[in-house]
Amino acid sequence: MPTMNADRIHRLQLIALLALAPLGAIAAPSVSRLTPPSELFSSGRPEPVIARFLPGQRFDLQATLRPDAGRSLSGARFLLDGKPAAGNVTLRDCASGCTTGVPANAVIASLRAFSVAATGRHEFSIEAEQDDGQKLSARGNFDVIPFSTPQGKPVKNVIILLGDGMGAAQRTAARIVKNGYAQGKAIAPLAMDTFPATALVKTSSLNSVVTDSSPGMTSYVLGNKNNNNEEGVFPDDTTDAFDNPRIEYLSEYLHRTQGKALGIVTTADVFDATPAGNAVHTSNRGAGTGIVDQFFDDRGATGLTVLMGGGRKWFLPSATPGSARGDKTDYVFDAADPHRAEIAKRWGISPGALDKDRDLIKDFQGAGFQYASSKTELDAAKGGKLLGLFSLSNMNVALDKIDGRRGKKQGLTGSVVDDYGFPDQPMLDEMAEKALATLARQTQGFVLMIEGASIDKQAHNMDTERWMLDTIEFDRTVQVAQDFARDRGDTLVIVTADHECSGAALIGASRVTDAVLQQLGKAGGSANLRDKVVGVYEQAGFPKYRIAADGYPETTDIDFRLLVAYGANADRYEDWRSNPQPVKDSQQPLVKAEPLKWYPENPAERDGLGNFLIPGQVPGESAVHTATDVPLSAFGPGAFSFVGVIDNTDVFFKLAQAAVKGPVAPADMTVKAKGKR
Repeated sequence: MPTMNADRIHRLQLIALLALAPLGAIAAPSVSRLTPPSELFSSGRPEPVIARFLPGQRFDLQATLRPDAGRSLSGARFLLDGKPAAGNVTLRDCASGCTTGVPANAVIASLRAFSVAATGRHEFSIEAEQDDGQKLSARGNFDVIPFSTPQGKPVKNVIILLGDGMGAAQRTAARIVKNGYAQGKAIAPLAMDTFPATALVKTSSLNSVVTDSSPGMTSYVLGNKNNNNEEGVFPDDTTDAFDNPRIEYLSEYLHRTQGKALGIVTTADVFDATPAGNAVHTSNRGAGTGIVDQFFDDRGATGLTVLMGGGRKWFLPSATPGSARGDKTDYVFDAADPHRAEIAKRWGISPGALDKDRDLIKDFQGAGFQYASSKTELDAAKGGKLLGLFSLSNMNVALDKIDGRRGKKQGLTGSVVDDYGFPDQPMLDEMAEKALATLARQTQGFVLMIEGASIDKQAHNMDTERWMLDTIEFDRTVQVAQDFARDRGDTLVIVTADHECSGAALIGASRVTDAVLQQLGKAGGSANLRDKVVGVYEQAGFPKYRIAADGYPETTDIDFRLLVAYGANADRYEDWRSNPQPVKDSQQPLVKAEPLKWYPENPAERDGLGNFLIPGQVPGESAVHTATDVPLSAFGPGAFSFVGVIDNTDVFFKLAQAAVKGPVAPADMTVKAKGKR
C-alpha cells in the first residue's frame, strides 16, 4: 500500500476540520472595495495599472471594510509603500445607507485629498482590526506620471473642443454637406481637417466598453476612468450622490498650481454630463440642483470664469415658473457628520446647503458675473466674468436656430425656436468668440471646454440633418478657436469626441430628385423608399448642397441627397427627408401651451406615415452610443504629442505636460516598474 506524503495528509486534515466546523466559525472580515481602482486588488495582477495621477494631483483613498456578523472594526489606516499615509481617516458605518448587498455593519474608511509627489509605481493598502483581534488588509497600486523634459515654453491656454457623439462618420458628413466633393476630392476641408496632428482615442469607461458622456468627458480632464453616469469621482458603496471619492480635475489642478481660469461653453443644459464633467464631483449626473450649485460654490477651486449654455431652470428659485430646483438633487456636507464634513474641510470647498429657493443667477451677479439671457444681451456683455443661460434646458439645435433667424429676416413667425419660447439664442461659434474675448484677459491663462452637444442628442434621435448642421456649427466654432490660437502662439487646441453615437454610416445618396422622393414617400414601403431611392457605390455620386451666406445649407432637402444609416438604432421609420420639427425635448418644455406645429414624441412616431420600417438593433426608442474609437485632432504647441492610438485618459497627461513643463514629443504614458513595462 503506497504511503501518503505529508502535504496530502495536511490537506485531508484541513478538509475534515472545515467539514466539522459550525457555519460562521470560518468566516473572516474582508475588504470588498479599495479605491483608487486597481487590478492588483481586483485580480491580483499588478498590471495594467488602472489609476494614474500627476505629481501632487489630489484624490481620495477609500475602502469598504466588512466585519463578521455582530462584530465591529477599529484602527483602520491607509499605508503608502508600506508606511502610514498622512491624513485623517474617517469611518462611516453602512447603517445610515449603503448600496444593496453591503451589510449594515460594514464600514467605509476614507482619507480625503491625498496626493503623492514622487513619480513612479506606488503600492497602497488598508489595514484594520476586528474587535476579536482578527486583522484584515488589502492592497492596490497606482502610477504617478513624471513630467517630461520640456521642449519649449509651457502653453498658456488649453482649449478642448468636444463634439459630443461625433465619430468619423459625423465629421465626414459635415465635410460633404458644407463644402462638397469634385471628382473624388473635397473642395475644401473642415476647420478640424486642417489640424496637423491626429490620433485615435479609445473611449471605454471604468465599468463598460461603451461609455456614456460623463466618463467620456472626465477621462480627458481627470486622467482616470469614471463609471458611467458618474463625474469627477470613483465609485463607492454609499447611496449618497455627492460623497464619493474625488479626483482633482485639470481645471482644479491648474488653477491651484498656476492660477488658470476655467471656461465652460455648451449648447446643452449646463448641468449636463459634458459641461459638469469639467468641474463637478458626483455619482449622479442627474442631480441638477447640486451640480449647478457646485459650479458657483466651488468656483474658488476651479477658477470658473465663464459658464454658458442652457439650463436656466436650475438657477431659478423653486417657486418660479419653469424652475427645476429641489432639495432631492442637492447636497450639504453637514458639520455634524465627520465623514461628510471632511470632504469640505480637506478639499477646501463649500459645505453646500439644501436651498431650493436660492436665486443662483443673483448669486452669480453678486460675485461679479455679467448675466446674458439672449444673443442680444451676450453681444452687449463686457464683463470680466460671464454667465449665459439661453433656454430653460438644452438649447435648440443649429438647424432650428438658423431657420428662426432666416424667418425673422423675412418677417415670419412660428418657428421651432418661437414654439420653445427662446427666439434669440446665440450660435455656438458666437458663444465661443465671447468666451475667448472674456478669458483672454486672464493673465495666467485658462482652460476652456466648448461642447457641440446636439451632435449626440440628434444622433440619438436619428435625425440626420439636425446632427449634420450641428456638426457644421461645431466646425465653425473650431475655426474660431484655431484663429485665436494661431494669432497668439501660446494656446493648445484639441478637437475630439467623448464617444461615437448611433453607429452612423454614410451609405450613399438618393438616386432621385426631392420631388420624386416625396411621391415615393406617399407610396411608402421598402420597395419604394429603399429599392428605388438608395444609391450605393457609383450610384451615390457627389451630393451638392448650396451654402447660404450664413454658412449653412440653403435647404437640406436637395435632389440626390446624402443618405445616412445607423448601426446602433432603435426601431424607426424613414422617408429620407428633413424633419420639419425635432423630436420633443422632454427636458425643455414648450413654453406655448398650444404650439403651432405637432412635435413627435419619439423617432418611431416621427416618420410613421412613410411606412418604411427599419427594425432596430437595440431596445428602446433611441439610438445608443457605440464603443468605436473616435478621432482627435490637435493644433498649436504640443499638438504632435497627440498621435497614434491612445487611451482617453492619456489625453489628460498630454494636456498637463504641455501646460506645466512645455510641449513634449509623443511619449509613452506607462510607468516602468522594476524592469516591467
